[in-house]
Amino acid sequence: MSDVRCRFFDRLLIFHRISIIRHQTSDIRHQMKTLGIIPARYASTRFPGKPLALLGGKTMIERVYTQCIKSSLSEVIVATDDDRIYRHVRSFGPAMMTGTHHQSGTDRCQEVTEKLSEKFDYVINIQGDEPFIDPEQINLLSSILKGDLEIATLIKKIENAEHLFNPNVVKIVRGISNQALYFSRSPIPYLRGKDEKEWLAHHTFYKHIGMYAYRTDVLQKISALKQTILEKTESLEQLRWLENGYSILTAETQLETIGIDTPEDLAQAERSLSA
Repeated sequence: MSDVRCRFFDRLLIFHRISIIRHQTSDIRHQMKTLGIIPARYASTRFPGKPLALLGGKTMIERVYTQCIKSSLSEVIVATDDDRIYRHVRSFGPAMMTGTHHQSGTDRCQEVTEKLSEKFDYVINIQGDEPFIDPEQINLLSSILKGDLEIATLIKKIENAEHLFNPNVVKIVRGISNQALYFSRSPIPYLRGKDEKEWLAHHTFYKHIGMYAYRTDVLQKISALKQTILEKTESLEQLRWLENGYSILTAETQLETIGIDTPEDLAQAERSLSA
């Protein structure tokens, strides 16, 4: 092979390698970044100071944070409007003070994303009262995120009638593409012609797991929306998003979540840790 042809193929090889490096660099540069935010407030009608309540020698909020950082999230931060919670969280992880005017964790998440200099593609809102949250649940929700997805959440099959007819357990129906159609505190759908005791035997019902993923620009938009009639009726903020035309994709988890709503729940969780 002549020197000219050798130099030609050498240049082709160099250009090919440069192209691969540029492609890899572009992939890294555009790799999706997901921020986990744990809203935590001190005021609670049923359980004041819940984030600072001790469970097995650790506070509730520390246990939630510890579980979250085991997941694939890019970053995790606690958002609170209480100085006591802020100072405590800062002893083991990042925290941010937010306003006291927020009516939901979604609004608190939006304030955090506005204040952070670092930009993220998605934000996952994680309940601050689920100390046993499994990192795999967060990973499952993260795994379905993609550029055109607006909002996503988790669901789980309802196994017993107590949950099906409990208004504190939010039910959901979804479409054939796994998008949420409606959320309700009532059992949905209604099984006409079937005794309520037999409903679970004739249909698969799902309950909502209260963890949301929002595309960052969508989070900004839904936080600016006014409350809607359905939202006020059921006291479920996700109905506001559906009423305004936003799409909520669902992913089914097999893992159960245990929320702490009352001091009695905490005592029961403490007993389970000691068992």
